[in-house]
Amino acid sequence: MRPRKTDRHLPAKVYQKHGAFYYVHQNKWERLGGTLEEALTAYAKKVQATSSGAGMPALIDRVLTQVSPTLKPNTVLQYTAAAERLKDILAEFNPDQVLPRHVAAIKNSMAATPNMGNRVLSFLRAVFTYAVEWQIVDSNPCIGIRRHAEKKRDRYLADEEFQAICAQATENMRVIYQMAYLTAQRINDVLSIRLADITEDGIAFKQQKTDKRLIVKMTPDLADVIARAKALPRSARGLTLFTTKRTCKPVIYETVKQQWRKACERAGVENATLHDIRAKSLTDAKREGKDATKLAGHADPRMTDRYIRLREIDVADGPTLPRKKPSKTEQQAG
Repeated sequence: MRPRKTDRHLPAKVYQKHGAFYYVHQNKWERLGGTLEEALTAYAKKVQATSSGAGMPALIDRVLTQVSPTLKPNTVLQYTAAAERLKDILAEFNPDQVLPRHVAAIKNSMAATPNMGNRVLSFLRAVFTYAVEWQIVDSNPCIGIRRHAEKKRDRYLADEEFQAICAQATENMRVIYQMAYLTAQRINDVLSIRLADITEDGIAFKQQKTDKRLIVKMTPDLADVIARAKALPRSARGLTLFTTKRTCKPVIYETVKQQWRKACERAGVENATLHDIRAKSLTDAKREGKDATKLAGHADPRMTDRYIRLREIDVADGPTLPRKKPSKTEQQAG
């Protein structure tokens, strides 16, 4: 840090400007007071709060620890990522210093990534809900800040694309992708299939996100994928259908996601995500006249429409070209 040339009597990061004293960090000017006494008192409270663990990073960690046991694993990962972003942005803030304009600024700074921005806003709203309950602050500064409008994904994975991706994947990944398609379940639910869940009737699922229970009926295709998965090198102690080769632990989501991306690159298929498998499955099931809502485990068909509606392509008949009507002479000659 360069030694200051002026205001050497002031603490670090404190400056006097226009008759008031400010705490300056990362080009943010926070007013401490109009007199030196007020400024030093506010500065002392700020330093004490930060050093005693009462700042925003400490509150964020406390809330994350509080809520994690009640959340699904994927939600914990999303909240953890959001927490790291917020701790960096609000590193110098105490909870009572965060105002709606600061929350709005955070939202606007993440306009290019609306999905991630909404996750960050959701977690920050939860942080301050607890802060109000714990009487750390009097109100939630996130109230009144609207979420980003998220663009609905309309990508449909064509049969040829899915086949090409599977062809470029390793066998242990291929059976996972095909199982996800045949069951229309979320990837984490597919990776959690236990050997005990598989019977002659089908595969029993308890969806991690909704706690919904359902059985996907056994079919020849499903039986084939199960047999191929069981034939792969696996730990004898593995309780799940998809396990790592040397341990009894299930395959993790991040591994599947990374391998999917590599297979897509080798297959030359662009803009395809793991989530597109579920969308393709539900869309194809509906086209075949099957109950896509029941297969998805949704209580409301409108929830299923989120996956299907934008991916359905209507096939319509166009008109024929006008043709000259034959004359009576031509009709008689014909």
